[in-house]
Amino acid sequence: MRKLLFWILRIVLALCVAALVVAIWKREELQRLYAVNTLFDENRIVSNFSDMEGAFLTAPMPRSASTVSDLPAGPTATLPAEVDPWITDRFVTSLLVAKSGAVVHESYYLGTGSEDQRISWSIAKSYLSALFGIVMAEGHIASLDDPVTQYAPSLENTAYANATVRNVLNMASGVVFDEDYLDYDSDINRMGRVIALGGNLDDFAASLSETFAAPGQTWQYVSIDTHVIGMVLRGATGQSVVDLLREKILDPLQPEADAYYITDGDGVAFVLGGLNITTRDYARFGIMIEQSGQWNGQQIVPADWVAASTRASAPTEPGKTQYGYQWWSPSDARPGEFFGRGIYGQYLYIDQQKDIVIVVTAADRKFRERGVHTSNIEVLRRIADQI
Repeated sequence: MRKLLFWILRIVLALCVAALVVAIWKREELQRLYAVNTLFDENRIVSNFSDMEGAFLTAPMPRSASTVSDLPAGPTATLPAEVDPWITDRFVTSLLVAKSGAVVHESYYLGTGSEDQRISWSIAKSYLSALFGIVMAEGHIASLDDPVTQYAPSLENTAYANATVRNVLNMASGVVFDEDYLDYDSDINRMGRVIALGGNLDDFAASLSETFAAPGQTWQYVSIDTHVIGMVLRGATGQSVVDLLREKILDPLQPEADAYYITDGDGVAFVLGGLNITTRDYARFGIMIEQSGQWNGQQIVPADWVAASTRASAPTEPGKTQYGYQWWSPSDARPGEFFGRGIYGQYLYIDQQKDIVIVVTAADRKFRERGVHTSNIEVLRRIADQI
């Protein structure tokens, strides 16, 4: 009996030592996995959204310009009365309004400040769209109707085998991908864990094999389509999206702060939602887009691409929010009205007719509740109408 106990104790001790070794060896991965699993917790979400480096691998994009571009202040605007309760209800962390290129309102909440590099979530998709327009104008991509496999051959024999570049820009690939952020086992959350554990996003995209419709037939919000756009850009240029975005967009904007991308284990940018930028630098990008791709007299994004990409072109349902090339527009959009949108309440709202850009960052855990998005757009429209 004593001999049996001795061997049991030895086995238990060996297992404890092995567990300790694994914990030390995989400490960083385990810490990132814990951070991802608690990313949206009520008592952590605000601070997490200003410190995504604590949860993910990242690639820095330090500002290289010797000067910072001017972001002038205009006359202080009086906002509609309903804005104050909306800020509280929607857990807004920053609100910036620009009129004719000048900042007329800028405010920060819930302990955040102008120096915070706030996570973009899917506003990053609109940045990637702008970058795509530049790369295409440079001749690296011949046609939107080219198959994605022409530039990303690893997607042959996958769900993307018959999809075109236009299909993925429109989120009309027909690829089966569960985007339910509240389901632990959904594809989008599985992908988050792949990133946290240092996995490879290209392999994740290539593992998808099912389609629910023919490419181009119907629209469904499928964030992995945006990763495929990133694969196309990398394949067409031979450069990383981190380097391309910094060279083609961030550096010409002459931002006032550094930025960074969340990446997978191979340093590939999480292009569908991984940008981290200050509110004022989001505004610089928004104003450039609102001015048809121009910034300080320089044409950064081709004007025809800005017009084409922000126009509703995807096969969305009539009467619903419309989609273009990684940009949204209301179902009853005014000419030149469109927006970038990220989960948990991030918005980059643009109204070209009224010469308005509005940046909203938030940590709204109720962002998916019925009517929230509609009321958000109503508030942003009222701000644009009153200023």
